[in-house]
Amino acid sequence: MKIVIAGGGKVGSVLCTELATEENDIILIEKNEKRLDQLINSNDISGIAGNGASYGIQEEAGVKNCDIFIAVTPADEVNLMACILAKKLGAKYTIARVRNPEYSNHFEPFRESLGVNLMINPELESARSIARIIKFPTILSIQAFAKNKVELIEVEVRPDSPLDNLSLFDFRTRYGEILVCAIRRKEETLIPTGKDHIHAGDHVFVLGSKQTIRKFYRTILPRTKEVHSALIIGGGRLTYYLIDYLKEYRMSIKVIELNRSVAEELSAVYPDVEVILGDGTDQDVLQQEGINNYNAFVSLTGVDEENIIASLYAARQDVDKVITKVNREILLKIFDGLGMESIITPKRVIANTILHFVRSLGNNAVSDVEALYRLADNQAEAIQFKVKATSRVIGIPLQTMKTKKNLLVGYIVRDRKLIIPSGQDVIKADDQVIIITKDKYFDDIDDILK
Repeated sequence: MKIVIAGGGKVGSVLCTELATEENDIILIEKNEKRLDQLINSNDISGIAGNGASYGIQEEAGVKNCDIFIAVTPADEVNLMACILAKKLGAKYTIARVRNPEYSNHFEPFRESLGVNLMINPELESARSIARIIKFPTILSIQAFAKNKVELIEVEVRPDSPLDNLSLFDFRTRYGEILVCAIRRKEETLIPTGKDHIHAGDHVFVLGSKQTIRKFYRTILPRTKEVHSALIIGGGRLTYYLIDYLKEYRMSIKVIELNRSVAEELSAVYPDVEVILGDGTDQDVLQQEGINNYNAFVSLTGVDEENIIASLYAARQDVDKVITKVNREILLKIFDGLGMESIITPKRVIANTILHFVRSLGNNAVSDVEALYRLADNQAEAIQFKVKATSRVIGIPLQTMKTKKNLLVGYIVRDRKLIIPSGQDVIKADDQVIIITKDKYFDDIDDILK
């Protein structure tokens, strides 16, 4: 596919790396020539220096012949104008990053008529992920498949956990119709077999129906109390969206914000939320505001290092749930092993949404990509395919199917039936099939075959 990306910032740089495959021809439009050169030199792409909303620049980039145009510049207005222009020039599909709620909320009814196929809001998507994690505090991350019928959760195995040193064969016997589909062990990610064992320190990814997953995490951590209060550091746009979600849970919320005008505006919009003017990364301020009295601590400032340090302090104060926003993923490797639990990376959240959309267009002759999530520090993927009658995987018993390495057929949804497949099971037309793989370039179900 020919893909044109306008904007080489945080999201644009991730997309250049993830989409630059043999099947894709990537052209990047970026104003900053130094950044443009860096991305061209580090990825197999070409580029043009200029404004992504310029008619001349889009013509030079060949937008009229492109399959997908993606606008992820810092300015919503530029992204929307760029997509409208790209559609007029002939781009088949357009994607715009739109962060301002006034745009993302009010443009939806006539988005298609403007020429924008997909509008994405990183703060809104990140807030939704944070709220889901807070609602289920024993879980590090949670993703949904098959219209929320199936869930994939990530849990950390503590030394006193009943999962420690448990074989996967015994796991299935003990916990029933759920599946360990990936294990993150230090810096290595495993797609396990029945012979593997779970060990303390592992991050285990478990797949199953919504009901069995809820029963499972209540069983392994039965004493965990619900989160009723949250202390949030930073009053930016992400905090606004998060408050809207948390208010639905009837939670007590306090926000600490350093900028006076931002704090005053937040307080005016949410009069029932306690907003404190102060430095939320200062340990003395956190003690004065009673950090020990809150069930959840969410660090959402614009500085990654401050978020990490504040979260580490919160974890040492025995706050039940600590969530940290980190944009620069390289920092996660530096701070790995220091007790950080749930990490939210907005650029990764939004990049995964775009990747899902792009993959769904890649090859829909034999299957559709209905969901895509990155797991285990982006070393594995969980992909949901809708299988068509032309697929080559249909009718072959899984035990005789020749699939690629580091791959697991995790779940089959057939009509209303949820199936954790055995070796005798086969895939049928119209099945929804969830694949766990360390390969990051599958765009149809037949890609699992050797």
